[in-house]
Amino acid sequence: MAKNAADARSNTAAVQATNDDASASKLSCVKKGYMRDDFIHLFVRRPVRRSPIINRGYFARFAAFRKLLFQFLNTDDHTRKQVLSLGAGFDTTYFQLQEEGKAPYLYVELDFQEVTSKKAALIEFHDELREKVGATASFSRENGEVLGDHYKLLPVDLRDIQRLTDVIALANLDPSLPTFIIAECVLIYLDPESSRSIVGWAAKTFSTTVFFLYEQIHPDDAFGEQMIRNLEYRGCGLLGIHATPTLEAKERLFLDQGWQRAIAWNMLRVYSEFIDSQERHRIQRLELFDEFEEWHMMQEHYCVAYAINDALAMFQNFGFHEKDGSNASST
Repeated sequence: MAKNAADARSNTAAVQATNDDASASKLSCVKKGYMRDDFIHLFVRRPVRRSPIINRGYFARFAAFRKLLFQFLNTDDHTRKQVLSLGAGFDTTYFQLQEEGKAPYLYVELDFQEVTSKKAALIEFHDELREKVGATASFSRENGEVLGDHYKLLPVDLRDIQRLTDVIALANLDPSLPTFIIAECVLIYLDPESSRSIVGWAAKTFSTTVFFLYEQIHPDDAFGEQMIRNLEYRGCGLLGIHATPTLEAKERLFLDQGWQRAIAWNMLRVYSEFIDSQERHRIQRLELFDEFEEWHMMQEHYCVAYAINDALAMFQNFGFHEKDGSNASST
């Protein structure tokens, strides 16, 4: 038991370190012109230049997330909306939305205190970040908290469901308002029981909500086995991948925990069928690219899944809009 606890702590620390990799990858994309982000450079200590395949993969993730987020934000302009980001790391979405004049009424970010303390310090230090959270915001580097009128950054171990409930109350999230929940490469690093608990908690807590998930699939073929070995070498075990190894298993994770609808596509399909064709054509001219076989394999090992609870009947037209009209749903 002690060994399992130690392993869990070690995995947690290593997963926190992936936050820096994600920020560096985003900055690499920004510098190459794949996307715009006026704030990510403030969170990266050592810029690196990623390979074209990594840049394109990160762009696909970014573009899919943004398109679904804007579908949510643009649904019923008269209703206040909330965003809840689980394991937010150094994500800059809130600051970019503010810059674009598209921020929701409330944006809440949660992560381990080791991460939120660093982020709180950076937000307080940089004028361009601090002004985006408002003049009345309070900062606590020690507690890892930023409390603004429309932005909250709070520390929590997501595996502690009771604490998660308490933090939601502290953040003034209204369970009756439309809520977009983000979990990008978060649940897959947790044990399956913890992931199920979080997904079930979200279904019970928020009545009109979209849960956005981005993470790995297919651990059992040669590419998947190598992907897992690479992460384990860095101390980042994908503790949940064998519980949800396929697109169908991702959908079932949500449906079994009380969500009304769920759908999952691999990233190759998302890139080909969902991301705007003009954007694909634009970014495909940015760098010489000849890694097509590896690109296809890599994108087939990542997916976007989303689940919907729709008490206010707002989300009938939300999502991928499959060509055959089918959708996974509870029976």
